[in-house]
Amino acid sequence: MIIFDCNGVLVDSEQIAASVAAEELTRVGVPITPELVSRYFLGRRPADVFAAVEAAIKRKLPESFGAAVNRATLKRLRAELRAMPHAVHALTWLRGPKCVASSSPHDRIRASLETTDLTRFFDPYLFSASEVPNGKPAADLFLHAASRMNFRPSECIVVEDSPAGVTAATSAGMTAIGFVGGSHAGASLGQDLMAAGARTIVADMRHLKGTIVSLRGY
Repeated sequence: MIIFDCNGVLVDSEQIAASVAAEELTRVGVPITPELVSRYFLGRRPADVFAAVEAAIKRKLPESFGAAVNRATLKRLRAELRAMPHAVHALTWLRGPKCVASSSPHDRIRASLETTDLTRFFDPYLFSASEVPNGKPAADLFLHAASRMNFRPSECIVVEDSPAGVTAATSAGMTAIGFVGGSHAGASLGQDLMAAGARTIVADMRHLKGTIVSLRGY
């Protein structure tokens, strides 16, 4: 089975999300740039990001902050989001079971896939970190997805763009492919993904099927 992260893998959303988070944090008195949001929080679920910010600033964010970020993010995604280049090509030619396992809440996953016309490749197999006790880099989400899909972890390949996601996949006993084709990918991302445990790196979705076939040995 192939498990796809959503943001930064299927859809080119990471820069949009980081921009919104930085704007909303700055608005409530926590000035930060999108670049710093990406550096420290790439691949993490929103609740964990906000908890880390609160720990760093030693005060609580407004009670409505999470909902405000989610609303603003959804608005921007619906207006601006694009599928990752050649994602449709890759998903069309990748036969067999596949699902999405994302740190985002369900409404953002669905909005992202519907906006980019990718829902048809996965529905109803969309799993959110809101369903499990611990978000990435913990293994919970990927183990949950494998269990729901009736696959052993050793039978799963995960496509991830964040070190936190790759760590989660390898901790779950799965094979991780690092993806560096998103607009947010800096020069060091591939090295960071390999250091986190990725078996190999892919920069173009057109190469994904061949990479998966090679990893499976057939």
